[in-house]
Amino acid sequence: MVKKRRQDDPLATLLETASKAKLIDLIIRVANTRPAVRHECLDYLNRRAALSPNQRKQSEGEKLLAQWAELAPDLDELDAYGGGDYDADCHVSSLLHEIAQALSRKRIDADYRQKLLDNALPYIESGNAGLDDDLYGLAYAACYTDDDWRVLAEAFESMDGDWHIDHARRIYRQLGDREKYLELRQRKLITGTDYFDLADFHWKTGEKQKAMEVAETGLRQGKGRMDELRQFVAKRAKSAGNRERYLALQFEQAIDPLTCDKYKAFRKLCTAAEWKHYEAKILTRLKNACETEQLRIHMHRKEYDKAVAVLSRRRYPLFAWDSVYELQTAKRLECRYPEEILKYYLSGLGNLKTNAPRKDYARKAQVMSKVRRVLVDVLRDPSRWRDFAVKVKQDNIKRPAFQEEFAKAVPGWQTLK
Repeated sequence: MVKKRRQDDPLATLLETASKAKLIDLIIRVANTRPAVRHECLDYLNRRAALSPNQRKQSEGEKLLAQWAELAPDLDELDAYGGGDYDADCHVSSLLHEIAQALSRKRIDADYRQKLLDNALPYIESGNAGLDDDLYGLAYAACYTDDDWRVLAEAFESMDGDWHIDHARRIYRQLGDREKYLELRQRKLITGTDYFDLADFHWKTGEKQKAMEVAETGLRQGKGRMDELRQFVAKRAKSAGNRERYLALQFEQAIDPLTCDKYKAFRKLCTAAEWKHYEAKILTRLKNACETEQLRIHMHRKEYDKAVAVLSRRRYPLFAWDSVYELQTAKRLECRYPEEILKYYLSGLGNLKTNAPRKDYARKAQVMSKVRRVLVDVLRDPSRWRDFAVKVKQDNIKRPAFQEEFAKAVPGWQTLK
């Protein structure tokens, strides 16, 4: 449809009869009750009107306040109810991101930035809207000067909660305020990351002995999240030529928690003699690793009997997309341990004599195709396959959706008799 020309629009005709003052009054009335309209008007003027530099800066600031007014009702609701529907969440998040991007261009006057901060800080303190990252992003983008940063740090410091204090502390460190940083850091020294942060601060300010004292204390007293701290001390041990301490720390790193990637990385660090010393130690911790990592390590070491034992302790995963490696490994082991892998596949069929949604039939049909592969292609026992499959087919003969999905996935299903 051809867009109606302005001169053909009755509204345009009526507007032409109004004075400039009346038109301004009309626009203000509409814009003041509809933030999205106010934002659009400001955006239009910024792009189309010949504004002075000061007017343009004012327009940019007003646009951001209009965007805030547009998101505020939804943000209030999200904060009141601890989140909300997906559309509201996305709408508010998108507008907060747009405001932060505009602020980050460093063209917004201080008064507007302060108003936006004043608006955002209560929601940051509440932390109930589920949009912490976006709100913190806006607050950080609103800070242009050291004074801005200090005001924000003081606001965070006045709030309850470790997370707010963490933000304040990081800002004070960024500002080089040693006294305030140390004051807040000493309030919370629990995890390895806490001790690393303090040790790193002392190291970078030239207090190397103090840094190592803090780090060693953290290694003894830190509770969780030790990676950065161990690497900090390990790096210094290596530089000092203390190979034994360096490897001991890397061993602790490898087993906390033990994964195949960490196993391989630690192995590369060791000489043959060193690995001989550590191999047994690391393998004794293998039982504490999650079963997927146990499987990966056994396969890496070509310990196929132990790998199939891990699979045998597990059931076929309900969601195959979440266990890709496990299923790939099962296929690799089919020829070596066909009966064990067959049992593993059969565990994925579950109850085959009950009604289920079509998607469940489709999933089981994929598993059934693997059962067929082992029985027919690996064990070379088509009669065993036929006996099993015919019974399954007959037990479900009155389930058309079952039959359709199995016919799609299992070769020869329709001809089974």
